[in-house]
Amino acid sequence: MTNGSASTPDRDGVAAPPTLAEVARAAGVSIATASRVLNNSTRVSPEAYQRVCDAASRLGYRRHRAAWGRAQTPVRAVAAVIHAAHRLVFTEPFFARFIGAVEMELAQHDMPLLVTNVSGTLAETVGRYLRAGSVAGVIVVSDHGPLPLSGSLASLGLPVTVVGRPLHPYQVPYVDADNRGGARAAVEYLLGRGRRAIAHLAAPPDTGPGADRRAGYTDAVRAAGLTDLPIAYGDWSQASAAHAMQRLLDQRPQLDAVFAASDVMAAGAVRYLRRVGRRIPDDVAVVGFDDHALATQVRPALTTVRQPIEQIGAVAVRSLLAAAAGELTPEQAATVLPTELILRDSA
Repeated sequence: MTNGSASTPDRDGVAAPPTLAEVARAAGVSIATASRVLNNSTRVSPEAYQRVCDAASRLGYRRHRAAWGRAQTPVRAVAAVIHAAHRLVFTEPFFARFIGAVEMELAQHDMPLLVTNVSGTLAETVGRYLRAGSVAGVIVVSDHGPLPLSGSLASLGLPVTVVGRPLHPYQVPYVDADNRGGARAAVEYLLGRGRRAIAHLAAPPDTGPGADRRAGYTDAVRAAGLTDLPIAYGDWSQASAAHAMQRLLDQRPQLDAVFAASDVMAAGAVRYLRRVGRRIPDDVAVVGFDDHALATQVRPALTTVRQPIEQIGAVAVRSLLAAAAGELTPEQAATVLPTELILRDSA
């Protein structure tokens, strides 16, 4: 058998399912390495990970489970896996709103929702549990890093939908907001109000929303003919945003506007600006992203970009169930929902 070829027929003339050894041979790695990838271990290189996932998908490799969606397969729960640390899950309002929307949509199909978060080495343990047949499909939220969980799960025949544009080349259905367009609209508004020294409090660049919101900021600033792009990174938290705001002001005290990658980060920026005596928006205008309840609680209330979180949750469920039934359309495979700029007092 050559690399990438199909399995040979058995003695009844029916093609035998591909084995782990065949996947390893097609990927040019050892069986042990292939096994670690398919168990979502972090102890492999990104290059080996990608080769094994591609080989498993190409050969149609399935491990210890039948294809979901056939008539004889019972309906089970759907899992929502949040690829983030506990601290972020319990402080970022996006997750609570999203999970609530998913739960409501699944209730219409009489399907329960299981929720877990994954960080660090726990990804391997959670991946083994999900692949054991306990769930009908998985919605992966905030997938990131060089070894995304979604690629490993999808390569083993588990229906997967990702929330947020995947940054890796592995093809999985996803649902997202127009993060880039929303960020561009926010910065264009600041430019239209006469702001010219606009900084960006950026989210981690290994996440789709973080990368796309930074790109939208860059699009707008460069289109305006400005060459200075002051950017400081945080980890989505208020504390990290306050520290990033301090760094930006130390380097560029003339800043007159800040676009933050989230409302939580914008709140951190507001906290620091007020501490050092900068008036908002007179001295420094602030714009966030998400339009959480927090945006109206901050003083002054935040101008922000609204993303349709509840709609994202509902569409993610529909995409997952369509994929599980083998009825996913090209439109459902990559859904990007519109955003809206909400004007309040901070800009």
